[in-house]
Amino acid sequence: MIGTIWGIIVLIAVIWVIYDVLTQNKGLTTLWKIIWILLALIFGIFGAIAYYFLGRNK
Repeated sequence: MIGTIWGIIVLIAVIWVIYDVLTQNKGLTTLWKIIWILLALIFGIFGAIAYYFLGRNK
């Protein structure tokens, strides 16, 4: 049960990063968009946290 909930949280975080990178973060180059999406897919919640603190436009 806990694993399922954690999986849903990670999935939502990854979808949020992909959405934010593609629609909201216009300042990123295509290469950086690809890098952030890959980081989110590979590292899950940790990639989303890194994107939140390092990659988002403030």
